[in-house]
Amino acid sequence: MEQQSQVIAETLGTGVHDLSMLSLFLRADIVVQLVMIALLVASLWCWAIIIEKLRRFRRLTAQADDFENEFWSGGNLDDLYESVSLEPTHPMALLFSSAMREWRRSTDKGVRRGGFAGLQTRINQVMRVTIDRELERLERYMGFLATVGSTAPFVGLFGTVWGIMNSFQSIAATKSTSLAVVAPGIAEALFATALGLVAAIPAVVAYNKFSNDLGRYATRLEGFANEFSAIMSRQLEDD
Repeated sequence: MEQQSQVIAETLGTGVHDLSMLSLFLRADIVVQLVMIALLVASLWCWAIIIEKLRRFRRLTAQADDFENEFWSGGNLDDLYESVSLEPTHPMALLFSSAMREWRRSTDKGVRRGGFAGLQTRINQVMRVTIDRELERLERYMGFLATVGSTAPFVGLFGTVWGIMNSFQSIAATKSTSLAVVAPGIAEALFATALGLVAAIPAVVAYNKFSNDLGRYATRLEGFANEFSAIMSRQLEDD
């Protein structure tokens, strides 16, 4: 037994059974290699989405803060509309511009008191459509994060099962269950599982975070729309 253990140790020490990640990938079966490549690409894409959305939500929050401060500063809404209408840079400014555009289009034609209810309805509808469209844009690639988070572990598990099957074939071919025969195949198999978890865990965490951020931002847009609708309603009554 001591001689066998020494032989195994020397064999592993020579680098014939190098267990580095690159070596595990190069020695893996073509199916396991494809699984590893797919998981690696999915992980890199997830991180690209995560970084982009982190920056975007941070930027949207800052832009919404600045716009609301300007909106509630008591300045003229027509002046604010002129400054943001040409190129709205964020959903809240676009929401405001869409409502003001409908307001101006209707008032320019001359709205009588009997048509105030219809104008209010149209403005609310315009804001609702704008909110839905902007939220749909913000939800882009969220489905990919959810898909990777839910399927990557199973894809990695498939690679693991395939790798273990190859290990059993190696055992059958060499008629040996020594560590030198079993370890490389098992390591390759577990490496596929590890890559699946590496891809899935950040995707799940990011999806949950961005879902919460999106929900809070949607609530903020709807709150602004309701407040702006109330302001316009009072303005219509005063006119």
